[in-house]
Amino acid sequence: MASQGDGPSTSSHMMKTTKRGRPFLKDTLDLFATLIVSLQLGPHKQFFKTFPHSFTTDEACQNLASLKFSQSNRGPDPREPSRVITTTTTTTFSMTRDMAKAMSQHFMDARLIENATDPSSNLFKDRGVYQLTPKGLHVLERFIAKNGINSDHLQPVFQSQPICIKLLHLERRSADDEIIVTQSVITALFRRFVGRTPNYPPPASDKPMDAFQRYNERAKGIALSDATDKATASSQKPLTHKFCFAAVSALEWLCDFTSVVGREEAAEMAAQFVRFGLIALVSDRRKNNDSAIIFTVRGSAPGGNSPVQQIGEFRCTAKAVYRITEEGQRLAHWNSSDSPGSSTANLHDDRSSIHGSVDGTSESGKKNQSADAKIHRRISMAEKMNVAYDNGERKVAKESNTDRLRYILEEPGLRSLFREFLRGNFCEENLSFWLDVQDFKRKFNITSSAAAVGPAAGRPGARNTPGQAAMEKHHETLIHTAFVIYNNYLAPSSQCELNIDHGLRNELVKYLEEVVTSLTGKKFSGKVEPEHGTVMYERIQMHVFRLMATDSVPKFIKTSKFLAMRNWVEDFDPTENDIHMLTSGPSSPPGLNTVEETGGAYITISQHASEREHRQHLAAKASENGGS
Repeated sequence: MASQGDGPSTSSHMMKTTKRGRPFLKDTLDLFATLIVSLQLGPHKQFFKTFPHSFTTDEACQNLASLKFSQSNRGPDPREPSRVITTTTTTTFSMTRDMAKAMSQHFMDARLIENATDPSSNLFKDRGVYQLTPKGLHVLERFIAKNGINSDHLQPVFQSQPICIKLLHLERRSADDEIIVTQSVITALFRRFVGRTPNYPPPASDKPMDAFQRYNERAKGIALSDATDKATASSQKPLTHKFCFAAVSALEWLCDFTSVVGREEAAEMAAQFVRFGLIALVSDRRKNNDSAIIFTVRGSAPGGNSPVQQIGEFRCTAKAVYRITEEGQRLAHWNSSDSPGSSTANLHDDRSSIHGSVDGTSESGKKNQSADAKIHRRISMAEKMNVAYDNGERKVAKESNTDRLRYILEEPGLRSLFREFLRGNFCEENLSFWLDVQDFKRKFNITSSAAAVGPAAGRPGARNTPGQAAMEKHHETLIHTAFVIYNNYLAPSSQCELNIDHGLRNELVKYLEEVVTSLTGKKFSGKVEPEHGTVMYERIQMHVFRLMATDSVPKFIKTSKFLAMRNWVEDFDPTENDIHMLTSGPSSPPGLNTVEETGGAYITISQHASEREHRQHLAAKASENGGS
C-alpha cells in the first residue's frame, strides 16, 4: 500500500493490479528503483562464493516494510512569481513480509533483478542473494536522472556491470496495463528482436568473452542458427532451415531487452509474430509426456495476399524451434539493397504499416496523418545530420546547426565524439560548462530521496522528516555546485575559463553583480547562492550553446570520425519528444481521456552504457590502427 503526504494532509491507496495479478508496470518500475536506492548494495557470500553489489531477501523485505520516497520541487510562487518556493511530497510504501516477497517476485518477472547464484532461476527465494540485471540498471539510471536522486553509493554498480544500452518500451492501455497491439507496434518490436543483420554467434575462440562482450552480442538481436530436418520418405535429403532460434530463448530475449513483463506476456508477443507471418514453427521434438504451454492470440485478418492471419500460436516448450520467414526478413530489411538504416526504406515501411488496424479498431485519417508526420520528422532530422542533405531541405543555417547540436547533445555516442573534437580545438570547456549547468538546473528544480525508516521516524514530534533532511543536504550540495561552476569557468584565470570576448565577460560580471545585489542588497563577494546561479548561468549557457552551434558544429560534422559515427548510431531521433521518461504517466487520468489510445513504441538510452560502448569502440579502433 502507498500513502502520500504533502504538509499536514495525507492520503492512501492500494496499487492497481492487472488481470494477471501483477501491479501496473509503472508502479513496479518506480517501486523497484525506490527500493534499490534505499539499499546499501554490498558483497554477500553464498555457497562459498562472494557476490558484489548484491542484497538479500531479508534486506529487501525489511526495506519494503516501511519505505519512504521524498521529492522536493522548486518553482515560482503562484501568488508572487518572483519568489521561489519548495514543495515536498513524501510517499510511504508499507507491506508485510509475504507481500514484499511477492513484490520482489514481480521484479524478477520483469527481469529487473536476478538470483546471483543461479541467474536462470525465476523464483524469488526466502534465503537468496540477488543482483541487478542490465535491464534493472537501465531502469534505475532513468529513475535517478528523472527524480534528482543522489546516487553516489550506486556508481560502483553502474561502472562494474553491463547495462542495457537501448530499452524498447511498448505503450500500454491506461485502464488495464495491457500492451496496445497494432501493426506498427509489432513491426517496431520485431525489428528490434531480429536486429539490423542476422545475429549468428561468432565462432568460438581461445579467448573467452567477458560479461560485457557476451551481453553486447545478445543485445544485437536474437541469436540465430541453422536447423536441419531429418530425411523423410518423400525427401531423400535433409532440409536445412536458416535463421532459426529456440522458443525459450525468444521469451528470455523479449523479457531482457524490452518492457515486456514475464514469460506469459513475452509469449503473447511471440504469438503475434506468428500471426503476422514473421516467424514460423520448424519443429517441436518434445516427448509425448512432456508438458506443453501454447499461447494463442486472435485478431482480424485483411485477407487477400496478406501474410497476417486471424490466429497466431506460439509453443513455449524446451524443444520448439522457430525460424524467421521471408516476410520477417523483408520487414527487417535484411534483403534490402538499401542499408538497414536507410531513411527512405524505413519511412516507406512504417507508413504502410500504420494505415488501418489489423485488430479491427478503426483509426481516423487524422491519426494516420499525425503518425506519418512524426515518422517523417524523425527521418528528416537524421537526414539533416548528413552534411550533403538536399538543398531543398535546407533552411536558415543557424536553425539547422541548432537542431544538429541538440541531436549531438542528446545522443551519448555523438556527444562523446564531439567532446574529443572540442578538446582537439582547445574549447572543450564550452561543452563541459553547458553540461554542468544543465545538470545544475535539473538538480535545482527537483530532488528526491528514498530510505527505509523505523517506527521512531514516523512518531509525531520527530525533529526532521526524511524529506526535510534530504532537502537540507541537497541545498548544501547546490551551493557547493554553484560555487564550483563559478570557480571553474567564470572566475578570472580559472582552470577552464570560458573563451568569450572581453566585452561580454565584463557584461557578465556586471550582470552577476546586479543580480546578487538586487536579491541580497549586498555586493557580490564571490559567493554564489543556488537561486542566483540558475538565473545567471542560464544566460551564459545560452550564449555558449549559440557559440558551439555556429562555430563548432559546422566543422565537426565534416570530420571523418563524425561520418563514421553517424552510421554507427541507430536510425531514430533521440529527442525529448520521442524518448519519454520512465516515470511519466498518462496525459490524463484513466477514464477521462476521450481520445482512443492508439499505442506505440519508443526507445530509451542508457548514458552510462552508451558512453562505455563508445569508449570501447574507440579503443578497439586504436588497437587495430596500432597493430596495422
